[in-house]
This record gives sequence, structure tokens and C-alpha cells, in this order.
Amino acid sequence: MKNQTQMLTYPSLFETLVLDKAENNSQKIFRYGILTLAGSALIALCAQVSVPFYPVPVTMQTFAVILIGLTYGWRLAGITVALYLVEGAIGLPVFAGGKGGMIVLMGPTAGYLYGFFLAAVACGWFAERGFDRSYFKLIVPLLAGNVLLYTSGLIWLGNFIGWDKPVLDLGLYPFIPGDLLKIALVVVLLPTVWNYVERMKQ
Repeated sequence: MKNQTQMLTYPSLFETLVLDKAENNSQKIFRYGILTLAGSALIALCAQVSVPFYPVPVTMQTFAVILIGLTYGWRLAGITVALYLVEGAIGLPVFAGGKGGMIVLMGPTAGYLYGFFLAAVACGWFAERGFDRSYFKLIVPLLAGNVLLYTSGLIWLGNFIGWDKPVLDLGLYPFIPGDLLKIALVVVLLPTVWNYVERMKQ
């Protein structure tokens, strides 16, 4: 059973490109650390990026979270997003609008931030099972990640502002077009990169 389980798992993209080249455990730990810091910095940077779109601007924060999940694998992605949240909790300006501090993690949008962790881990889990290498199968982790992210965000938002408010109108519907665009970008990008990596390994 153990061997069968191992056969069903695959290294993530960055394990293939970066970690597999480490000569010893010390180098691997160092590279894990660099990837974690770089990933949390990428999320923080993308949190400040807003692309004009209809009906609301597209923020690139969720794009970074999903991409990190798919390219890091579930463990490293979870650690990376957790580090990002800790950075914000201690007051670093890593959240959208250059905000930081526990006030953000207790505010109406905090559920989406906690959902980042769930989305990254879920996407990483699917990636380690080869879903990130297929244009068609990649849709599954992308949808799963977005469902977890929005479920967490909407439950928190509803409990925060009250369910008598139009929670879906405020926290879901306006963002669907932008998220579909981000899903399309990832579907085009990631399997294409994997195809290139596999050709280079031959």
C-alpha cells in the first residue's frame, strides 16, 4: 500500500527545478527557506497590484496564492502562506493597501486571508498528484482552491456583518469574472511550463 501511494504522488514544480538539485540536507533546508521567504514576498507584492477590470478591479493576491500552492506542493505552500499571515499579524504592511496588524486579521475580510491557507494547501495537494501537468485536470484544483477561499471568506463576512446583508453580492459575485480570468491564465501557463521542463530533462 505504501509503494502504491508513493507512485501516485509527484514532485512539485519547484521541487523539480530547485530542491532536487540540492547536494545535501543543509542545502535543501536553505532552499526551502529562500522559497518560503520569496513566496510570502510575492503574495505581499501582488496584494498591492490591482488591474482595472469589470465589474471590480482584479487583485493579483489570490493569483499568487494559487500559483504558490500549485508550484510549491502542499507542505511548503502552507508554510509560505502561514508566514505571510504572521508577517501581517506583527504589523508588516503586506496586506492589500499596504495594511498590516491584527486589526486586519480580525476585520470583515479576514476570512479570505485565512482562506488563502486552505486554498494553497488544497492546490498543492492536487499538484502533488499530477493535476498541475494537464490543461484539463488543472481546472479541478483551481476550482477547489477558489471554493475553499470564498467559503472561508463568506462565512467570516456573514458572521461579521450579519446574514441579513447581501453577503454574496458583496463578497462573491463581483469577483467571479476576475477569478475566471486568473484561472484561465494559470491553466495556460502551468502545464506549458511543465511541458518545457519535461523536454529539458530528456
